[in-house]
Amino acid sequence: MKNQNRRNFIQKLAVGGLMITPFKKIIASPVSVQLSNAPAKVNIRFGICADIHQDIMHDGEKRLQVFVDDMQKQKIDFIIQLGDFCRPYERNLPFLKIWEQFTGPRYHVIGNHDNDGGFSHDQVIAFWKAPFKYYSFDKNGYHFVVLNGNEHNPSPDRPVGYARFIGKEQQAWLEKDLQQTKLTTIIFCHQGLDNDMGGIENATQIRLILERANQDAGFKKVRLVFSGHHHLDYQNEINDIFYVQINSMSYQWLGDSYVKMRYNAEIDQKYPYIKYTVPYKDPIYTVAEIDSRGSFSLKGASTSFVGPSPIELGMPKHEMGYEVVPTISPRKINLNS
Repeated sequence: MKNQNRRNFIQKLAVGGLMITPFKKIIASPVSVQLSNAPAKVNIRFGICADIHQDIMHDGEKRLQVFVDDMQKQKIDFIIQLGDFCRPYERNLPFLKIWEQFTGPRYHVIGNHDNDGGFSHDQVIAFWKAPFKYYSFDKNGYHFVVLNGNEHNPSPDRPVGYARFIGKEQQAWLEKDLQQTKLTTIIFCHQGLDNDMGGIENATQIRLILERANQDAGFKKVRLVFSGHHHLDYQNEINDIFYVQINSMSYQWLGDSYVKMRYNAEIDQKYPYIKYTVPYKDPIYTVAEIDSRGSFSLKGASTSFVGPSPIELGMPKHEMGYEVVPTISPRKINLNS
């Protein structure tokens, strides 16, 4: 999320945290992996979770376990988390082990809070055992691209707060990657490419890359972009590309403007900023499915708030641009139309 005060809280508290030994693994340059030559499309199902915030939520491990157990039971083709997952502290190794219980492919997107405490992107992905900071892969006749939206904007006029930028090197890689594939393409990025309220700073520039790839291909190659970060539930369509926001698995951040919910002394001490959130009672996540005809569907999920809702606590209904709800809406899109 975008709150600068939260960043200050986290950075101060992280100083006293237990950091793992700095990684010495050399991270290779991003590449396109597992690519294929336009095989016939077959059904694909993948599980998506976002913004679990293990370093904020006192029950993050339980929430992740529910997701992983369900994905195993459903025999999903792969799972992906959209960022704000966990920082590379030794204390988070049990949390990571839960993620690794899923026996199929597992993919990671870097979120802004995953670097809190002074960690580099390379340290984060080494801890997660992720391949690269940004990368692509093919599965069942579809091409998937994972972007890193946390790069530094070199402009002196950049907004204050967390880095939320995609630099020239990654842009060049993205253009080349899209040129090399003939497959319908789905993009993942932590911050929204369609949301100027805390989304990617140069989102218009990145959207133009996607739109030009479609023009050059002569068909609607890039059709879906998934993001987390905003802890909201919405969908936008811009120039034939659908931008789908996946709600947080855990909570909405309210800061100290509206709420200071307290749990108990033990939880407050171990997770000192949970009192600035309104948690969701149950973890929410989703399953995306695309059939061989290119029909896309997203499974809905809904729960309730723990305690009073944000509106009951005084937050205006549309302060975040969209209403804050503990929901992931079901969706259907024809990718070929």
